[in-house]
Amino acid sequence: MAVHATREHWRVAYDTVGGKQVVTQLLALAPTLIVLEATGGLETRVVSALAAAQLPVVVVNPRQVRAFAQAAGILAKTDRLDAHVLAHFAAAMRPTPRPLPDAATQQLSAVLTRRQQVVDMLTAEKNRLLQQTESALRKRLRAHITWLTQELGRTEKELTQLIQQSPAWRVQDDLLQSAKGVGPVVSQTLLAEVPELGRLNRKQVAALIGVAPLNHDSGSHRGKRCIWGGRARVRAVLYMGALAAVKWNPVIKAFYERLLAAGKHKKVALTACMRKLLTILNAMIQHQTKWHDLSITTH
Repeated sequence: MAVHATREHWRVAYDTVGGKQVVTQLLALAPTLIVLEATGGLETRVVSALAAAQLPVVVVNPRQVRAFAQAAGILAKTDRLDAHVLAHFAAAMRPTPRPLPDAATQQLSAVLTRRQQVVDMLTAEKNRLLQQTESALRKRLRAHITWLTQELGRTEKELTQLIQQSPAWRVQDDLLQSAKGVGPVVSQTLLAEVPELGRLNRKQVAALIGVAPLNHDSGSHRGKRCIWGGRARVRAVLYMGALAAVKWNPVIKAFYERLLAAGKHKKVALTACMRKLLTILNAMIQHQTKWHDLSITTH
């Protein structure tokens, strides 16, 4: 931990006692902003404790902080240096804290993560089964695949139950899945990972997820537009949703075919379809309108 103004720094253990110590010390300091890096979920316990104490905390992308450190000429990396870089980043960039997801949303996100882990393990084990020739090992692999398949079913059932337990989520899920190309996984991911859906305009939501085209121009040079950043897990499921939509959703299919006819590369056209699908879903949530009732013009 480090304080930008005074250059103080200290270390605490990452356990229950250490968490309470962090809250006590920061309450005494009364900071205007506390910044942590996202560390694959390890930061959640500390962030929850700080938010519960009404402290202004924000979790930032480690890549942003690393780029900031390099721009400041700080190339070495230690825990102490990282803490001071984060404190400097907080003072210079002033990232805006956003409300911590409630307990139900955190649980939904955790179960979604578990589902993806099981899917990844299933894929890996099935690939190993194809390559394995030894009969005893093949038997064990098949047994593990059976267990993973059952675990995937249990996880998906839990996700459905979590959605059904929330009246608000039930309504949103029904709206989202009324769009062809949007199945349970896409809907559940949007509900868990994009609480801002329906509250932003089309440009803001596209930038938030990372499907907005970014310019790469300099002088008279016009570089290729590309997408970058955003929420990777949402973008991954949105890609799968767009793949289904270009086949079964008449609006997205017609849009995709127009882009291809105009000479766009298939991946560019599919990215544009991801953005259009997200824009329409955002409008559906904003206006509480199902797909077949949709009378909203989107571009």
